[in-house]
Amino acid sequence: MRQETDALGVRSLPEGALYGIHTARAAENFPVSGQPVAPELIRAYALVKAACALANLDTGHLDPGRAEAIVAACREVAEGRHADQFIVDAFQGGAGTSTNMNLNEVVANRALELLGRAPGDHGFCSPLDHVNLHQSTNDTYPTALRVAALQLLKELEGTTARLQEALQAKEAEFAQVVKVGRTELMDAVPMTLGMTFGAYAEAVSRDRWRIFKCRERIKQVPLGGTAVGTGLGAPRAYIFKAAEHLRHLTGLPVSRAENLVDATANADAFVEVSGILSAYAANLLKIASDLRLLASGPATGLGEIRLPALQAGSSIMPGKVNPVIPECVGQTALRVMGNHQTVTLTAGLGQLEINQYMPLLAHSLLESLHLLRDASTVFADKCITGITADEGRCQELVDKSQALATVLVPALGYDTVSRLLAASRQAGRTLTAHMAATGVLAEADAAGLLTPKRMRKLGFEEEDYECLRRPGEALPLLDLSAGGGTPPDPRTDAMDGKEKK
Repeated sequence: MRQETDALGVRSLPEGALYGIHTARAAENFPVSGQPVAPELIRAYALVKAACALANLDTGHLDPGRAEAIVAACREVAEGRHADQFIVDAFQGGAGTSTNMNLNEVVANRALELLGRAPGDHGFCSPLDHVNLHQSTNDTYPTALRVAALQLLKELEGTTARLQEALQAKEAEFAQVVKVGRTELMDAVPMTLGMTFGAYAEAVSRDRWRIFKCRERIKQVPLGGTAVGTGLGAPRAYIFKAAEHLRHLTGLPVSRAENLVDATANADAFVEVSGILSAYAANLLKIASDLRLLASGPATGLGEIRLPALQAGSSIMPGKVNPVIPECVGQTALRVMGNHQTVTLTAGLGQLEINQYMPLLAHSLLESLHLLRDASTVFADKCITGITADEGRCQELVDKSQALATVLVPALGYDTVSRLLAASRQAGRTLTAHMAATGVLAEADAAGLLTPKRMRKLGFEEEDYECLRRPGEALPLLDLSAGGGTPPDPRTDAMDGKEKK
């Protein structure tokens, strides 16, 4: 055991621990969630500390030996090493001070080891006087959050692109599959299954663009502003160099904010980014819910598509397979939406020159980024790419539905088609069979009105309805160019469905 002292007294620390007395007290004070600070934030924070050390080296405030050891220790933390030394709970008071001190102590003690000295020899390398030199939690913590978010946004953009491509592949694969479109869960008009997946791909494409653009909102960092954004306690030369070093270390387009007081006090940029994530979550929830419905049954539901069978779905019902990936994605989306509400509230509840709830904001935002990144990959690879269409089922439902009715309205008129539908129901036939039986439209011609090519065509032209011309007559049933009314069909009694004698 080793002992360390602070303003509150003396504490014993485990032998070999890289953290110190400030971290130990924080771990005791916040035994709340059992969740550690996001590793992405820790790794980003280490790069911030390295940038500050290099800036202090440049300005002559750190000697080369200490600076090099501090930077080396920071690089190790940024690579994910020493993760077990970050023991402070994610839900902590102090606007992130405990996380900052955890970093300062681990980096200082690891630097001491690299210099051949024992952890705790803070007279030679201090967590505060050397690692935290010219810094405050209030400028370094929001900076680290921005770096972590930018890195995760870049990764999320990649997985979103993967999902978009998977949906576009299904759009092409299902281009020839005609199905029933539905509104308010009721049969509507015919379309292709490819169109359905094309709409999903377009939605995700918008999300991909939003995610790319929102990175602009958080690339300006408050580093160098110290306590409240005025730069008090930091050399002017250091302030200009710190952000420059951070840009080189991270490979990210970060820059010093023009108004450091604003960047320190206000968190609305994080709300904007979180809102973009919530919009993506809404699209994921919509797509996942649709896929569950389209695959429902399969015997007694819609059953128009088949999802990949990944695991047994019941401990009591043999053979049951559940849509587990869409359900996983849906739950992820709901969590992200909830996190957005948290980010919004924490940003609004910040007071005066800093935001005291920054740890909760950081935890919620980074969790959303992490969840969406991984859920997008799972959705694309374990669900979308393996979806197949049940073309027979799609055609069966088209035949049973009233999909043909809306197609006929421009040629026959709403009232006439309504009467035909009523007559077909009275006769116990599908609309297609009834029209064929009464001589209005042959089944082959009806099928021609419902081809995939016809579904993909934007609007209609007069020649589309040539099949409705009366034998031996030059004019169609409805003069489409004149836009006139629809005369009753003399071959059909709309009331009873019987041919007139």
